[in-house]
Amino acid sequence: MSAEEVGRWGPRGTAGVSFASALAFDEVEVALGGRTVLDRFTLHLVPGEIVCLLGESGSGKSTILRVAAGIQRVDAGTVSINNRVVSGHGVHITPDRRGIGLMFQDFALFPHLTLLQNVLFGLRRLDRQAALAQARQALRRVGLEDREGDYPHMLSGGQQQRLALARSIAPRPGILMLDEPFSSLDARLRETVRAETLAVLRETNATTVIVTHDPEEAMLLGDRIALLRRGRLVQIDTATAIYRHPVDLNAARFFSPLSEIEARVREGRADTPLGSVPAPGHPDGASVIVALRPVGALKIQPSGEGTPGRIVSKRDAIGVDLCEVMVAGLERPLAVRQVADAGFVPGCDVFLTLNPEHVLVFAKE
Repeated sequence: MSAEEVGRWGPRGTAGVSFASALAFDEVEVALGGRTVLDRFTLHLVPGEIVCLLGESGSGKSTILRVAAGIQRVDAGTVSINNRVVSGHGVHITPDRRGIGLMFQDFALFPHLTLLQNVLFGLRRLDRQAALAQARQALRRVGLEDREGDYPHMLSGGQQQRLALARSIAPRPGILMLDEPFSSLDARLRETVRAETLAVLRETNATTVIVTHDPEEAMLLGDRIALLRRGRLVQIDTATAIYRHPVDLNAARFFSPLSEIEARVREGRADTPLGSVPAPGHPDGASVIVALRPVGALKIQPSGEGTPGRIVSKRDAIGVDLCEVMVAGLERPLAVRQVADAGFVPGCDVFLTLNPEHVLVFAKE
């Protein structure tokens, strides 16, 4: 990763402030090619918040952005901006009249236009001097002010991402929509670009929707996370709440790998080979899945109290041990992620302690 890509962002606090808009989807339905893509989708965003749309491929995330921007018409339901219906039965306000900035996954830069001309493209309603001032301010914020006469093909991938961001914020839209904005960047560059992009979004104060398939990214960026499945909103909450209290087992699986143990409830608790855990809300005799995340649910110790186990595999990951531990009574080893310890090696006998606060219990489907 070059210093040019990492250190060339402009001063924070200089992006230019937008008048944030409220955005509402109510019972929106979209069918494409005979397949339902959005199924009575409902979501309300308050002005200035950042919401991440999270879900598997085909869950409808990008379609939601296209619907909001006016690129895709709806078959039923309404989309409203500041309580004004912009999509609905007999209503379809064109994209250029919605006050929405859209940043595509592939950046969609104009190869025949210079960087400055790319950013000016969305500022045609302003007079020349005002447009130039806003375009250059946006380029300066992303650290490309000295490249305004260059063309997109002369930029690195990270710089192209910054140009696309500058173009989307230059008109100071009330709503910003970003479609997988970091997916084309390598892992080392992504972290820095993501942090700087979030700083820019906070400065603009625009209501923002970010599409991602990466749970960690959604948790880092969003004020709230909207989890989608087959075109419907499954759960929406803060990152902490949705991680700690996923609505169902599939939602929990989406946020992290799980070790899953089948159990039966007795007197409000589920018995497992690791001990019993609270199972509130599940009736006696019910079959449940006790789900353990790799981080927090289990602690490995070389001796002492706990359930005996044996490490069957171990991988090092930059100061972290990724261990698989076999326990009597379980068909599959348990995944445990913890601070690196050279004393733990495959074949080593250990003791496992369960932390019920990090254990999830779901009804067996």
